[in-house]
Amino acid sequence: MIRGNSQTSLVNENPSLGNAKITDRIDAITNVSEEYRAAVLSAPKSVKIELTGRCNYRCGFCALRTRENQPTKDMDIYFFQKIVMQMKEAGVEEIGVFYIGESFMAPDILIQAIWFAKNVAKIPYVFLTTNGSLTKPVHVEACFKAGLDSLKFSINAADDEQFKEVMGVKTKLYHDAFDNLKAAKAIRDAKGYRCGLYASSIKYDGVQQEKMEELLKDHVLPYVDQHYWLPLYSMGSMATDREAELGYRPTAGNQGRLGMLRKPLPCWSAFTEGHVRADGGLSLCCFDADGRFVVGDLKTQTFMEAWNSKAFQKIRQAHLNNDLTGTVCQDCVAY
Repeated sequence: MIRGNSQTSLVNENPSLGNAKITDRIDAITNVSEEYRAAVLSAPKSVKIELTGRCNYRCGFCALRTRENQPTKDMDIYFFQKIVMQMKEAGVEEIGVFYIGESFMAPDILIQAIWFAKNVAKIPYVFLTTNGSLTKPVHVEACFKAGLDSLKFSINAADDEQFKEVMGVKTKLYHDAFDNLKAAKAIRDAKGYRCGLYASSIKYDGVQQEKMEELLKDHVLPYVDQHYWLPLYSMGSMATDREAELGYRPTAGNQGRLGMLRKPLPCWSAFTEGHVRADGGLSLCCFDADGRFVVGDLKTQTFMEAWNSKAFQKIRQAHLNNDLTGTVCQDCVAY
């Protein structure tokens, strides 16, 4: 369907997974092939669904900080089941059981969602990204048993000092994430689960990057099948005030991973991957923390009706015209 060339990062061979590389999937999604360069589209290959909008981190670079109040309601599991069946019927092949929030804040819903997607909807590939701090062994094994195909840990601080400054929470959570990663690998390998284990990190500059690379050698790389680097994105320009305070200069738009960066336009988020907020809104943006990029409502529309709504078509055409003046995407790519 969608194809992309990949530059692999640090990879450990895992025969049970067929030497799968998460970067191959990332590069395929972030490549807007000719068949997806249109205002009206067939179903995306991949959709991320936010089971909860809550998160236990307060990362300085994350758009989640723009939410005035933490959501108190998680996605209803029956609503999840309904929209996943619509996606399956439309041709979606991959479901991410996360979006902006931290899915392990709602572990019961998460486990049910994975089981349904894999065993009832028969989605070929179900994946999850986590900050790792709440990824307790009992919940991880339940996710493995339910059929999870990919679990990725986001490791974005090189030491306690940077973690406290950037993530804005107690450093115990930093160390919990490493313990949970090690436990996840031990459980998977001991019991033969087929879930891939991965990690990604933001690439910093100078001494901080050197510290990060040393950290990964001992605490991450031995426990994952692959690690890759990401640039620091502008998150739709929704977190730039805090980024400026921390001295960061983000990359405009979302151009994929380092080693395979795309042009900012057309942005793949509006063409090759769907993003569903916990409240049922379909967003055109992978960074939509406050709903400003919502172009459809899955509570009142089917997935394909929202995917090809008039609002979505208008934004896609602006991307294809390489002119986002006056659109909600303008600040992000021009940052």
